[in-house]
Amino acid sequence: MNHQKLGVGIKKSNSGFTLLELLVVVAIIGILAVIALPYYQGYMIRARLVEVENAMGTLKSAVSSYHQDQNAWPDCPNINAVRTSLGVGLGATQRIAAISVAAIDGTITATVQNVHSMVDGKTIILRPLESADGSSSWVWDYGPGFPIQFRQKSYL
Repeated sequence: MNHQKLGVGIKKSNSGFTLLELLVVVAIIGILAVIALPYYQGYMIRARLVEVENAMGTLKSAVSSYHQDQNAWPDCPNINAVRTSLGVGLGATQRIAAISVAAIDGTITATVQNVHSMVDGKTIILRPLESADGSSSWVWDYGPGFPIQFRQKSYL
């Protein structure tokens, strides 16, 4: 008698995952996503703010040059004045709603847009500090309500 024909002694191998195993894997992936999503969102906001800070850094160089040449700070109350007086084109930057340079002390103020609701409408400020020898350095400052976690690390 052929045992194979009767099915006696033949083991059927089950391949694949059980429903319980699949549910555990899905739960683990869900927990990791819940933990990682806020970090990812924070990094995205920070990266977009770097775009604003880089544009302000470009403007800082132009303001410093103007101050050295004219021995006065430029008067640029809006983005059009920045373009015409200093020749700095900030049109490609979609993250800045408004930007200005104060004639009194050279302070650059930018209003953020298109980043995230936590920072949209808030201001980033770049202030010149003149030393006794005539050189100047710049410090970052922030308007009221600007979230601490997105400020420059040197500012904290």
